[in-house]
Amino acid sequence: MSPRALSPAAVRALTAQETGEIFLMCVTIDHDDLAAPLCFVNNTEPIVRHGTTFYGWPFEVALPDEREDALPMPQLRIDNVDRRILEGIRALTSAPTVTLEVVLASALDAPEPEAGPATVSLRGIDYDALTITGTLAPEDVLNEPAMQYSFTPDRFPGLFP
Repeated sequence: MSPRALSPAAVRALTAQETGEIFLMCVTIDHDDLAAPLCFVNNTEPIVRHGTTFYGWPFEVALPDEREDALPMPQLRIDNVDRRILEGIRALTSAPTVTLEVVLASALDAPEPEAGPATVSLRGIDYDALTITGTLAPEDVLNEPAMQYSFTPDRFPGLFP
């Protein structure tokens, strides 16, 4: 897999000694049980990207330690300052889907984000009076069957004496 090509504006911002460019992280929480996806941007004011309003909301994605014996499991922490978010998440019967994107504030409607979209599941949701926290888990491909069929005497009688 080749590395993602950044836009010229992003390359200038990342390599400049000083820049006025702002990188924004957008998160979309979606589920069939939600009336509409919950869209947030880590910003002080809302933005509109491709016709979708992302509301300015404090949140962070805590990156995991890199360990050889475990899959990386980042954490999503959202400030719990509006009861509607927690009520919406509590009502879900299964894990919601979370999509993360990084965009430039000066190019909100660029066809591609600077990083992402990364789509994962939000699992192990925990909350208190201040924050809602959940683990961002990728699709569980390690527990998928490796073969389409199981080698049983019914399907493959020639393998069994």
